[in-house]
Amino acid sequence: METPVKVEFDNFEHGFPEGFGPGRWGYLAYGIGLAFAVFQLYVAAFNYLPSQVVRGVHVGFLLLLTFGLIGNFTAKTDAGRIAGWAIGAVGFLCGLYQWIFYADLIARDGDPTRIDLVVGTLLAVLIFEGTRRLMGLALPLMCGACLLYWFFGQYLPAPLNHRGYDFDQIVTHLSFGTEGFYGVPIYVSATYIFLFILFGSFLEHAGMIQLFTDVSLGLFGRTRGGPAKVAVFASGMMGTISGSGVANVVTVGQFTIPLMIRFGYRRAFAAGVEATASMGGQIMPPVMGAVAFIMAETLGVDYSVIVKAAVIPAILYFASAFWMVHLEAGRHGLTGMKPSEIPSAWKALIERWYLVLPLAALVYMLFEGFTPLYAGSMGLALTVALILGTSITMGFSNQVLRYVFWIGLALVVGALSRNGLQIVPVAAVVVALVVVTGFVRGGMGTLHACRDSLAESAKSALTVGMACAIVGVIIGMMTQTGVGSIFGSWVIGLGKTSLFAALIMTMLLSILLGTGIPTIPTYIITAALAAPALAKLGVPLIASHMFAFYYGIMADLSPPVALAALAAAPIAKENPDKIGWEAMRIALAGYVIPFLFVYSPALMLQPGDPMEAQVGFLGAVAYAGVKALASIALFGMVAIGFLFTRMTVIERLLAFVASVCLLGEFPYSDLLGFVLGLAIVAWQWRQRPPAAVVASA
Repeated sequence: METPVKVEFDNFEHGFPEGFGPGRWGYLAYGIGLAFAVFQLYVAAFNYLPSQVVRGVHVGFLLLLTFGLIGNFTAKTDAGRIAGWAIGAVGFLCGLYQWIFYADLIARDGDPTRIDLVVGTLLAVLIFEGTRRLMGLALPLMCGACLLYWFFGQYLPAPLNHRGYDFDQIVTHLSFGTEGFYGVPIYVSATYIFLFILFGSFLEHAGMIQLFTDVSLGLFGRTRGGPAKVAVFASGMMGTISGSGVANVVTVGQFTIPLMIRFGYRRAFAAGVEATASMGGQIMPPVMGAVAFIMAETLGVDYSVIVKAAVIPAILYFASAFWMVHLEAGRHGLTGMKPSEIPSAWKALIERWYLVLPLAALVYMLFEGFTPLYAGSMGLALTVALILGTSITMGFSNQVLRYVFWIGLALVVGALSRNGLQIVPVAAVVVALVVVTGFVRGGMGTLHACRDSLAESAKSALTVGMACAIVGVIIGMMTQTGVGSIFGSWVIGLGKTSLFAALIMTMLLSILLGTGIPTIPTYIITAALAAPALAKLGVPLIASHMFAFYYGIMADLSPPVALAALAAAPIAKENPDKIGWEAMRIALAGYVIPFLFVYSPALMLQPGDPMEAQVGFLGAVAYAGVKALASIALFGMVAIGFLFTRMTVIERLLAFVASVCLLGEFPYSDLLGFVLGLAIVAWQWRQRPPAAVVASA
């Protein structure tokens, strides 16, 4: 009997442990993961299946692999593992039911049979239990409360009550329509999210993490407090391909957190820096933690519109974190790294510049209007071609032969795509490269690593996928009962008196809902409740959705739960609560950026900015950018208490007043904020210590 792998349940929300479980059970999970990944690749590249079928099979795979892996990692006996896989198999059959009886379900829509109700109820039970086992109680309890309201809300007093719904109406809406478990979130999970997880996994395998780390070290390692700046920059770059905050913490953080501690940063601060920077990966285009895909589908706009709107706020977020660590280093007199410890950024780019090509191609295609599925598929194909091609050319002793190979490969793809870049010829080239790789020295190792990336991607998709499935309860309840209009009317009523108060209410709701819940369901819930109300108050629709999204991210940095801090705690060997409070301090400016782009839509490249009529659109963008930079700079000074020298309480208070003036929109607020801010900076400059004192600090 194999020894069970001991894992705490609440660790699964940060991902499963390495591997797939012990012995033959691990091989079974590995095979299922491969099958899941292959199905998703087919959906992305050659899908001829109806959307409802794709969603059903996707949910079936999620349930099968979730219960199977939990059994593999936690059961103490084979009987326990068999039970886990049996439950997962039932879940897979529930998803497959959508495919087998697809035509029949359409024909009898609204008139379910007894077996339909049994399958629908069983699906709900398994999704709730799978999510509980995977992510803890918070999200299932919230969705369970919504389900109770759906069943019994007719007994509540007005205006909270609804007209009442029968059991069959609720189950049909929840388990067989496109506004419940199989709604927009699971559609996005079944298409875009899995594909981009796979894309990020292959890029990491190709060596992108090492490239980002080397470039970050080369650019910022020697500067004041260099290791923390390396963490911010590297995590921001990693966010462009992974879009996962916790994943960034446990990958990049393994290197950056010990490095920061070694160079004098406090353990809690070092972990807080990594948590803050890593969570920012979810707002960094092009991937954006998969929320960009859900947002685009919800708003009915091109994906590129969301990416363009997110660029400047994302840059501001990382500029804020960068500024914070710069001030902290100055406050404690921390220096940079020795030149001997720093790789050359230029050399790293020269040697591995080609790794950036898939990401560049992806961004180009997205901005050119290609669908995310097409762009992601082509980006993934290019990444695989680079990995396989590199393995093949490793055996070439002559550099000229390597150039000939790559040029020849490009010519072949060009010849096959005379009428446009089609997936079939690209796939044919990839298959040919796979065959050739199998016959070169070391090629089988490369193929095995690629195969492992497929299976690992399936495992990585479970948490996001299950969260997308269970939030269907909230979406379904709101669409059928209309309860969302009640909260919306409260926000609108508050906003008529003060838009600022309505924004504060939405911010608190997002942070409260995000306590212990992943970012994606937090965004979906808050956007459904509050974003339409904010839009009616004059906030641009994209800005209202992005506002909800940002504070869902901030919730992962906010104690008492602070998921990113929990992930960083074992690496830093520090208390998670201390890390959470430090992360909140470092991310302080991140808490105000959403207010900035609500009052200044030009920050999101949206029309309607108050300054647009006076200075034009580009002038409004420039002015909003300068004002935002000044505001977050002042907030950084308040949080750290340092600029050129340590700040007194009065100086910090005045800096806070100046930053709030730049944040608000009342008469002469900008003028007052700029004047007061400049006065504080000038005073700090006069109070700075002599250079000799600074050098010896």
